[in-house]
Amino acid sequence: MATQPHLLVDEGDLTDIALIPGDPGRVDRIASHCDESETIAQNREYKVVNATYNGRELTICSTGIGCPSAAIAIEELANVGVETFVRVGTTGALQSDIEIGDMIVATGAAKNEGTSKRYEAVEYPAVPDYDVLSGLVDAAEANDEDVHVGPIASDDAYYAETDEHVADWEDAGLLSVEMEAAAVFSLARRKGLRAGAICTVDGNLVEGTQKGTDTEDDELPEKAKNNVGRAIDITLEAATEL
Repeated sequence: MATQPHLLVDEGDLTDIALIPGDPGRVDRIASHCDESETIAQNREYKVVNATYNGRELTICSTGIGCPSAAIAIEELANVGVETFVRVGTTGALQSDIEIGDMIVATGAAKNEGTSKRYEAVEYPAVPDYDVLSGLVDAAEANDEDVHVGPIASDDAYYAETDEHVADWEDAGLLSVEMEAAAVFSLARRKGLRAGAICTVDGNLVEGTQKGTDTEDDELPEKAKNNVGRAIDITLEAATEL
């Protein structure tokens, strides 16, 4: 098999499970929680690292922003043998009782994006694998961490999320909105692979706060930055059982 054109990896380079943050910088942060790590490739928005955590070999690969680039990552990771994907990201809350820094484990993602619709009808559900979903919840409970568990939305247009969109998502009971999970879940299901997602809240759209609105130089509020680390720990603990 030829080298994958975007990730620049070959069959046999990676492990069977990949943690997939959006931000390439977060790849290094996840790796810092591991016992050892090695950079395998870096190209455009994609940084690929192999690591070991408590004896579990795993891969960490950034996806960039949005479903199109996430779909490329899923396709190419699957091509070289990755079978389980866990998104470790950030998300904007859609319910007033969800605070910045809270963590959400997604039970499904509304397809407010175009990528998954090129693969299948919008009526087909974008849902995580049960074992990955329950593994994340179990790991949170084992770490005495509270997480919100429920459906989210994946949206393409960050700056076009109007008050009407937010109100509709809130009324529907969706917990938060982010930009990758729908494609990750849909592609993994179609390929007979496993996927899940845990995201840290970086703003609350219902309350009028978005990422960056209450910070000066940093992308994330301090509480969200701290709790991203806790979400990483939950994910790594879950990975040891997946």
